[in-house]
Amino acid sequence: MALSARRVQCAMQRNIPPLVVILGATGTGKSKLAIEIGKRLQGEIISADSMQVYRGLDIITNKVTSKELAQCRHHMVSFVDPLVSSYTVIHFRNRALAVIDDMHSRDKLPIIVGGTNYYIESLLWKVLVDTELGNDESKNGRGSGSPDRKVELEKLGGAELHQRLTQVDPAMAAMLHPNDARKIARSLQVHEETGMPHSYWLEQQKAEDGGGGLGGPLRYPDPCIFWLHASMDALDKRLDARVDDMLSAGLIEELGDFHLRFNRQKVQDHGQDYRHGIFQSIGFKEFHEYLTAPESITRQEKDLLKHRGIEALKVATRRYARKQNKWVRNRFLERPGDDVPAVYGLNVTDVSRWEETALSPALQILDALRKGQPPAVEPIRAEGRAQQSNKRSRHSCELCDKVIIGDTEWTAHLRSKKHHYHAKKKRMSDATLI
Repeated sequence: MALSARRVQCAMQRNIPPLVVILGATGTGKSKLAIEIGKRLQGEIISADSMQVYRGLDIITNKVTSKELAQCRHHMVSFVDPLVSSYTVIHFRNRALAVIDDMHSRDKLPIIVGGTNYYIESLLWKVLVDTELGNDESKNGRGSGSPDRKVELEKLGGAELHQRLTQVDPAMAAMLHPNDARKIARSLQVHEETGMPHSYWLEQQKAEDGGGGLGGPLRYPDPCIFWLHASMDALDKRLDARVDDMLSAGLIEELGDFHLRFNRQKVQDHGQDYRHGIFQSIGFKEFHEYLTAPESITRQEKDLLKHRGIEALKVATRRYARKQNKWVRNRFLERPGDDVPAVYGLNVTDVSRWEETALSPALQILDALRKGQPPAVEPIRAEGRAQQSNKRSRHSCELCDKVIIGDTEWTAHLRSKKHHYHAKKKRMSDATLI
């Protein structure tokens, strides 16, 4: 038995969940709950946030403070140079799995918390392909191919990339939108570096014992998963207030300093790309016009650009929170197959009752699991999981000249005003020909 597998088994024999995962939209208090659990249950925190791995932009990425770091040990924060653009989810997974392994050897409870959904998924399920050997677990997780090659491919653009993928992996090409250059480039990279189509490796994962429609099996048995959720009205107000707090903490100054040190030359050389590295951070690109404004503009014009950046940041943050909640529903509550861990919902709408509605239930659930007893709180049960739509199906709308990926997206398109407009126009055109 592999070393990591033995450690997980030992942890289970002590009636301790192999790890705790805290899900939830930004602003729901995930870090706060993680720290409180860590202090009480000898836990350590692994940040699963793709922007917090980079050094810099501490305010805009909402990194833990020095006071919070003193309360509970944190891992995977501020260790990548901000100018590195080739750090990938595979790099994260390989390092984080080693950290989890080390925690188990020291009888510590790993607590995974963060807002980057695919980072969390990469730890829970065997869902990635290492391009060095084409195997998710090859070389104990080492080897991730060349991230620079993927970036190089992306420069070709979606149309040409999709044409290339259609030739070498038609099954994968049919599941990806022609404009999704990043995913198409990744599939081409997998084919180049393994000699086999990306779709082949994905089917191999699904065929493993415990695998399912979305990938390979669970990596750790019976993890304890909490989902912090709140009414969107309450969360929107909280997120807007958090942006205001960031501004008071020096957000504008942080962005200006970071821009001068790392971004201004990129802009001058026309080499800035907000799709890679820390420059993807919500907030940085929203202030692009403000940060790059010429010195000749008036103070009033500068203030207007700043106001626009603030409003854009608030809109982007609220949109991101909705995206995170949608992912929890799709990848956990409605995930097809039987290899889906239980998810315990914690309502954090009323922050004045946080201990009553979040902390106390979470500790009670963990206490029951440690004792090998069923928790008093029932996990969330999703309805209609068997009827889940196909998220990879390909549809073509000749009326609108669009390619749509996914059954849900196709249904939404058919109901859209744009489609109805083109359908009506087609009916009128057909009528004149009769």
